[in-house]
Amino acid sequence: MKIHIRGGRLIDPANQLDEQRDLFVEDGKVVALGNTPQGFEADRVIEAAGLVVCPGLIDLQVSLSEPGFTQKGTIRSETRAAVAGGVTTLCCLPNTAPVLDTPAVAQLIQDRAEEAGNARVLPLGALTKQLQGEQLSNMVSLKEAGCVALTNAGKPIHSNQTLLRCMEYAATYDLLMMVRPQDYELSKGGCAHDGKMASKLGLPGIPEAAETLDVSRYLVLAEQTGARIHFSQLTTPRAFQMVDAAQQRGVKVSADTAIQYLLLSDDNLENFDSAYHLIPPLRTPADRDGLQAALSGSVLQAICSDHQPQEAAAKEAPFGATEPGMIGLQTLLPLALKLVEAGCLSLPKMVEKLTTQPAKILGLELGNLGIGAEADICIFDPEAQWVFDEANSVSQSHNSPFYNQTLTGKVRYTLVAGQLVHELQ
Repeated sequence: MKIHIRGGRLIDPANQLDEQRDLFVEDGKVVALGNTPQGFEADRVIEAAGLVVCPGLIDLQVSLSEPGFTQKGTIRSETRAAVAGGVTTLCCLPNTAPVLDTPAVAQLIQDRAEEAGNARVLPLGALTKQLQGEQLSNMVSLKEAGCVALTNAGKPIHSNQTLLRCMEYAATYDLLMMVRPQDYELSKGGCAHDGKMASKLGLPGIPEAAETLDVSRYLVLAEQTGARIHFSQLTTPRAFQMVDAAQQRGVKVSADTAIQYLLLSDDNLENFDSAYHLIPPLRTPADRDGLQAALSGSVLQAICSDHQPQEAAAKEAPFGATEPGMIGLQTLLPLALKLVEAGCLSLPKMVEKLTTQPAKILGLELGNLGIGAEADICIFDPEAQWVFDEANSVSQSHNSPFYNQTLTGKVRYTLVAGQLVHELQ
């Protein structure tokens, strides 16, 4: 299909573009920017005046729930939510049933994603068998089956010896490890940041040290083994300072945070609303402000949604007894635009942290709109206001603290490999 995207503000950080320019797509690739190529006759013209045209968003951390937990969501429903939010590529966690620790499960997920025909789904293989933190998975076989990285999905690896072996194995075959650092003993049973709000509400706390101690452990072993590691959903400025120092020493480490930790704090727990029950927990307003300040630098490389669908029953209990997590694929872009409005970063820098940088972390030739690039494209109206509610939510689950709020920024069109997979009616 030949598509002409006309009159939009083209933002492509990978190629340092931010200007009004037409874009032309043919056979799933970007074939021209600016002037119409000779002989090009569009099958479809998309009028993009007043809209932003950018690479499709790449989300580094998503729970798809299938196989095994289809009461929460399915690959079809959650990838539909992804493209409705401009996300064209997502990394799915291995916390499925069965666990994604074999090539067969990896292939099953990819096959179902292809059948759904929405976003690209890149599986993250289990670092240890059954995510139990004891026996190493067959990492090479998982990579050959399409897994772009290995992770234990927030499950603890108690033994430093086991963790060392994981890193040695990963380093030998140049495999990326994704890590969600949280010391098990310090965080066990906790459901809120260990601070004044948790004390006021009588909630068991998880201290900052649960994150920073585990970050330190991973950094020491990564420096020794030469393994490539990526920290997912860091919540404290101190953790990013540690990553920055490690990068200066040459450690192969990168880091992201989820959008909710840039906008919310433990002050939001005041009314025991389980929509704010997240793991890792929401930190203090000072931590949130520190993460926002880090956006202007390079150490906080990417922003993800940490999309975790939960059925209604999973959130209907006393705060600490509910399942943690929130959906975020559809709200990732408008929430990131709040940071632009607040002056935390420019619009091109926001696009970079949602596209170019995630692609760089994964080592993939995505996240750009250069000539010959995959035509994964997000076209959005940065001024459009809409209410995120049951009528507009595409995910099968509705667990979001931003439900029934008016958001600014709406995706109008999403293309994956040159195919129009979402069009706002």
